Amino acid sequence: MIKMIALDLDETLLNTDKTINDTNVATLRRLHENGLKIVLCTGRPINAIWGYIEQLGLTGDDDFTITFNGALVVNNATKETLAQSGLSRSDFKALHAFAKTNGYPLDILDFDQVYPMNDLTPSVYQQMLKAPMTFKPMRFEDLPETLYSKAVMATDAATLDQVVARLTPELKDQYHIVRSQPKILEFLAADMDKAVGLGQLLTHYGWDFTNLMAFGDAENDLGMIKAAGDGVAMLNGQPGVKAVANHQTTRDNNAAGVAGYLDQVFG
Repeated sequence: MIKMIALDLDETLLNTDKTINDTNVATLRRLHENGLKIVLCTGRPINAIWGYIEQLGLTGDDDFTITFNGALVVNNATKETLAQSGLSRSDFKALHAFAKTNGYPLDILDFDQVYPMNDLTPSVYQQMLKAPMTFKPMRFEDLPETLYSKAVMATDAATLDQVVARLTPELKDQYHIVRSQPKILEFLAADMDKAVGLGQLLTHYGWDFTNLMAFGDAENDLGMIKAAGDGVAMLNGQPGVKAVANHQTTRDNNAAGVAGYLDQVFG
C-alpha cells in the first residue's frame, strides 16, 4: 500500500520555468490532506525550496524533506535533522586535483553554505542556483574541517560532457557522480543518493520501500525510482530512468504529468 509519494523537482514536479502547475498543487494538497506523506527530494537545501513547501502545504509537524540528494533529512516545521551523512575535506582532494589539472570549476557545499573554489576556474553555480544561501569563496587549502554534503561542477553543457568523458575510474569509484541538470554535475559520497534519505524517513514512520511511490526524470533519481514500490518516470525523463521505472506518466512535466498519474492511481 502506497503511503508516501517522493517527488523530484526540476523537470518532474516543476514546469520548465520552475513553477508548479496548479493541477499538481491541487492533487498533491488533496492527497496530503487525506493522509499520504508528500516528500520533496532535491539536491538543494530546504531554504532554497521553501516556497514550494508552503505552496503544497507541507508545513506540518510530521512533514519532512530530502535535501542534498539524500544526505540530509530535515523536518519542515522545526528544521531539525532526522538523518545526516556526508564527506570530509580530505574526501575532495582527488576531485580538486582533477579540476585544477583540467581547468574546471568546483563548488563544495556543507549543509549551510557553499564554498566556490577560487583557486580554480570561476564557477557559475551561484547564478544558476539563485537560492538564499551564503557563498563564501575560498582556496581548497583553507577549507574548514567539517562535514560536507557534496561538490558541484557548474558550467556549460559541452564542458560537462568533456568532464564526464575524462572522469577516471578512481573518481568514479570514490564518488556517486550524477548529472542532475545539463549544466550541473554533482559528486556525492559513493553510497549516497535520494534512496538513502528516503529509506531513513520510511524507517522513521515504520514503513519500507513497498510503501513508496517515487517520481523522477534524471540520473540523480535512479536510486529512488529503482527502490520504490512504484517508481514512476516522467514522459520527458531520460531513457535510463524510464528503463528502470515501473510506470511512466502519460504527460510531461509542463502538462502536470505527476497529477495525471496520481489521479489514475488514487482517483
